[in-house]
Amino acid sequence: MVLPYTHEPFTDFTNEENRKAFEAALKQVESDFGKEYDLVIGGKRITTDKKNKSINPSNKEQVVGVVSQADQELVEKAFQSAKEAFKTWSRWDPKVRAEILFRAAAIVRRRKHEFSATMVYEAGKPWGQADADTAEGIDFMEYYGRHMIELAQGKPVNDRPGENNEYVYQPTGVGVTIPPWNFAFAIMCGTTVAPLVTGNTVLQKPAEDTPVVAAKLVEVLEEAGLPDGVLNFVPGDPSEIGDYLVDHPTTKFVNFTGSRATGTRIYEKAAKVQEGQKHLKHVVVEMGGKDTIIVDKNADLDLAADAIVNSAFGFQGQKCSACSRAVIHQDVYDEVLEKSIEFTKKLSVGNPVNDTYMGPVINQKQFDKIRDYIEIGQKEGKLKIGGEIDDTNGYFIQPTIFAGLDPEARIMQEEIFGPVVGFTKAKDFDEMLDIANNTDYGLTGAVISNNREHLNRARTEFDVGNLYFNRGCTAAIVGYHPFGGFKMSGTDAKAGGPDYLQNFLQAKTISEQL
Repeated sequence: MVLPYTHEPFTDFTNEENRKAFEAALKQVESDFGKEYDLVIGGKRITTDKKNKSINPSNKEQVVGVVSQADQELVEKAFQSAKEAFKTWSRWDPKVRAEILFRAAAIVRRRKHEFSATMVYEAGKPWGQADADTAEGIDFMEYYGRHMIELAQGKPVNDRPGENNEYVYQPTGVGVTIPPWNFAFAIMCGTTVAPLVTGNTVLQKPAEDTPVVAAKLVEVLEEAGLPDGVLNFVPGDPSEIGDYLVDHPTTKFVNFTGSRATGTRIYEKAAKVQEGQKHLKHVVVEMGGKDTIIVDKNADLDLAADAIVNSAFGFQGQKCSACSRAVIHQDVYDEVLEKSIEFTKKLSVGNPVNDTYMGPVINQKQFDKIRDYIEIGQKEGKLKIGGEIDDTNGYFIQPTIFAGLDPEARIMQEEIFGPVVGFTKAKDFDEMLDIANNTDYGLTGAVISNNREHLNRARTEFDVGNLYFNRGCTAAIVGYHPFGGFKMSGTDAKAGGPDYLQNFLQAKTISEQL
């Protein structure tokens, strides 16, 4: 009997026993620094001469792992392996496929601190953020497994006299998963196991910055009983294998999370029918956000400041759901700004091994980008706190607040993906909604208000895929807050929700005359 789904609880790090267990996991992961990780194609491990070093963004001298890189020839072998494996995997009982996910979830649960500790080093995640990342990956496996069992029953349709009709789902074929570095386990896991449990086979190209935690998931799925060739692990240089993966005529779907520039390029390229291709490719993309928290004049202002600060600076603002814009009613603007500054002063920044609130940003490219935006912000508004940067040993940026910004300023319009939030004021709720909706993105948003009429208006007028009332705009839970956005935030596939698996299934009607 499969128990009803509930999400994985977070670790209480105020408990001394939990702290000691996590510190032990950090030491265990550190002892593996420099370990080499192979490609996995058709169940076989392949070492290549070309390697990628995964670097600790808190300490650039530390190599977390060394990962072999695939070229186009090896990717082609992976496609052929996935095609062959699909012939049998697609016919497995969906319940048995789901049970592999349940076993994998149990294995990760036993190794939970190891996975989280790996992300502390490889992704620069603070303890609590890493723990939540691992918990979300477990949630994806538990939730999607149960949902596949449900979908295996098909959906009811009507019968005419003398006729028997069925509406069923079947897998589509071979697909490509390209996950991001920021949710190095959760999104990487969810975007991979969803097409697997639905009966498809997958080529996974992990993010260049976080391939080690992805390699560990491959190990777990193998241990759980996933057959050879069903998941093929093909890390590689995107400039060498990225287009090849998307363009390949075997590719039935592409599941991507990352930048808008890359996502829109994938969307365009996948639309072209290649020679030998007999299908239209399905593309699922999640491309980021420029997320706004509205604070009404009739609101709990302490709650508002707390929501803004934690949504803006949790995991260094490196979440597509992070609050990067605070739109405040003019009557309470000064008070909310001051409270937010005071809350920000209490945040610790440093090597997350030491359980700081914030760690480093992911790499030099992101560090430079955020530094440039801080310079832009100093021209567009008033720097109220933060702005200090240090990349001597790691990529550290202090939490930064700009105030007095024009709603059309670059700081208020362009995705920064770092610990920077802009404040602007509005005269009334109409103007707050106008500002909230004036970006190209529509992922998350929040309204802090005790005015029920305004909250009801926001339900339909705030144009985002995930809308929150009287709380922050981050921390979606699988099965509780299905996640995905409007506009240029992506295809609104709603990961962790009841519609998500259908992105990797084909609906089929079977009708028999009796």
